[in-house]
Parts: sequence; structure tokens; C-alpha cells
Amino acid sequence: MYTFDSDSRSMFSLRVLLLTLVLLNFRLLTSAETVVTCDGFVQHLSCDTGVISVQSATCGRTSSQICSVGRPPSETSNTQCSIDVPAIFKRCNGLRECEFNTQGLAPKDPCFGTYKYYTTNYICIPAETSVTCHGGYGYLKCENGRIQINTANYGRTDKTTCSEGRPSEQLQNTNCYSPNALAPVSKSCNGLESCEVCATHTVFTDPCFGTYKYLAISYFCLPSGVCSSIVCEHESTALNCDDGTVISIHSANYGRTDSTTCSTGRPASQLAKTDCYALNSQTVVTSGCEGKKKTTAPYWPPTVSSRIHVSAHSSIFTSHTSAC
Repeated sequence: MYTFDSDSRSMFSLRVLLLTLVLLNFRLLTSAETVVTCDGFVQHLSCDTGVISVQSATCGRTSSQICSVGRPPSETSNTQCSIDVPAIFKRCNGLRECEFNTQGLAPKDPCFGTYKYYTTNYICIPAETSVTCHGGYGYLKCENGRIQINTANYGRTDKTTCSEGRPSEQLQNTNCYSPNALAPVSKSCNGLESCEVCATHTVFTDPCFGTYKYLAISYFCLPSGVCSSIVCEHESTALNCDDGTVISIHSANYGRTDSTTCSTGRPASQLAKTDCYALNSQTVVTSGCEGKKKTTAPYWPPTVSSRIHVSAHSSIFTSHTSAC
């Protein structure tokens, strides 16, 4: 479905989540959405159920027809122009609704003189959400299964959440993201049936002084039997399923989300960046593992994608179940 809107080395990890058949089937029935927005206008993503999981986000031009009204041919003829936009992943993943102005969102201009547009492909994945205003406590719980944190941000991405009684100037910055939110939340909650989290500066870095912040979390309730493994850079890991079942990939990330995984013998400078994600992670892992009974998760050198920081030592985290 297409919707057009006018308006030295750090460290990586590859994270693969394969959920149960019920969850996987839910996802297979969820159609992907594609939103195209002309440069300088507002893009809007939303999920009626579940949360946003951006599959790809690009800025450029691959068609001379899209966003061409009123534009001279010189601005629409270059159709070999595209660049990934990591900011859209960061802004929207784990939210039920996401809206942002595309002006200046791309990391650089991929084709000077060409009028560009933003193309975002996303799906809605079945996840629970929790929002806790600054200073409060949030409670995460799974009636069936155990918690697996999907996304976490301590900051502000809209003007309405946790806004009651707050002056306008504390709500204006909607581009506020904590660089270390995922690690402490995951450490406190992953693998538990319930957990408590506190939205405070003592736990999370203050990413935007003067802005009233909140802790937004999305998480899965994983059933028993989910297998997990961690593999560091230059190594590989085997994913296995029982007889009569095959692997199905839910999500994947090659990067680093904490400072302890695969840290033995590594200097602090290689472990400090904990908000590191490769945009093509799921594509690579899915192509190598999907539908197989047994497979080896791909070895992924830092040079496999120009979209990731090449100064990195990588690791792989995997958790998976089988699907018939």
C-alpha cells in the first residue's frame, strides 16, 4: 500500500529475534506500508494495532514522476539518487504513531540540484507499550511469557505525551533521544515476567536540558523456549529448530546496545557507543536463515554496509524459536 503526503573502532552487535508461530503468523498477515513524502513536508506513520518497525527509509529520487508537479525537468531527471536515512528508524521504531518534518533529515544531499522525496517502508508489529513521565515508575508485565525489550527512549518525540500542567517551552523539543536508554531497561527487564522502571536522570542521560521528558518503551512477551546466543565480530553462530519446524526471523540488528557484550579485552573507546544500528541487518539475516531448519548466522565484517560506523568491533546477539 502506497500513501503519498504532500505535505579507530567502536562496537557492533547483530540481534536476531524469532518469535513463536502465533506472533510470526500475526506478522505475516500484517501488510507492509509505504509512505512517500516530498522533501520539506511532514511524513506521518501510524499503526492501528502494534508498533512501528521501519524496514527501510531513503531520501532521493528513483522516479521522474513522484513529487514532480511544478518542478522543471532538470530537478526530476536524475533517477539514480538514493541515500538511507537512519534518523527515521530512530524517531519512529517502537511508536504507535510518528510524525516529523523531512526538511534536512537526510544525513547528506545525495544529488545536489535534484528535488528529492522520502520513502519509508514499515510494518506494524505486535508489541506492548509503556510510557512513564519523568520522575515516575513504569510497570511492564507479561501475562504469558517473558519480557523482551524492543525499543526504549528517555526524551520527547511529541508535544502531547506527559504534557499536562507543563509550560509550552518544556514541550517544544520533539527531537530528544537518550543515547543510553535501551541498555538499562533491557538489563532490568529482559527475561522477567514483570519489572519496574524509573524515568529519571539518575538512570538515563539527560539528552535535552529544559525539556520535560518521559520514558517510552515497547516490548514483546516471548514464550518459553526462546533460545538466545551472543556472537562477537569475526565469529558465527548456529540457529537450530526441532524436527518439523523452521526458522523465521522477526527482527535483526548489527550494532551495539550495551557496553558489556563482547567487551573482554576491548578498550573503553570501542564500547562507548551503545546506540549503534545497521539498517540492512534484517535483510541480510533473513536472506540467510528464513525458512531453514538449521543455519549459521552470517559473519558480518564492518565493511558489509557503508551505512554503519566502520570503526567498530562487532558482536551478534540472537534469540529464536521455531515455526511450523
